[in-house]
Amino acid sequence: MSGRRILVIEDNPKNLKLVRDVLTHFGFEVVEATSGEDGVRLAGQVGPDLVLMDLQLPGIDGAEALRRLRAAEGTRSVPVVAVTAFAMDDDRERALAHGFDGYVEKPISVRALPQQVEDFLKLGRVR
Repeated sequence: MSGRRILVIEDNPKNLKLVRDVLTHFGFEVVEATSGEDGVRLAGQVGPDLVLMDLQLPGIDGAEALRRLRAAEGTRSVPVVAVTAFAMDDDRERALAHGFDGYVEKPISVRALPQQVEDFLKLGRVR
């Protein structure tokens, strides 16, 4: 399906493994970080095509990590998608208001995830 590089920032080992296994199976290169700080650092080093980021992270949260990614020249235009277990109706709007380019709810759908990632990659950075 791809071969493009996806940075997954997720502190839950089971969720990280699920996303890695699914995306790797569909031909994506997956780079992993378990904290916002590590994710921001890695994004600058590896130049991902897309970032999937949990909102609840140890250290800086997803919103702060996003702010730092947008402030850096090398990662400013990379699409960043919020991934969260929050099921409240306003969570999607809140994520988009923070500047995320999209939103994926947990539990992650193994069937839907590869196409969701492809769709986010096609859209690219919307702002």
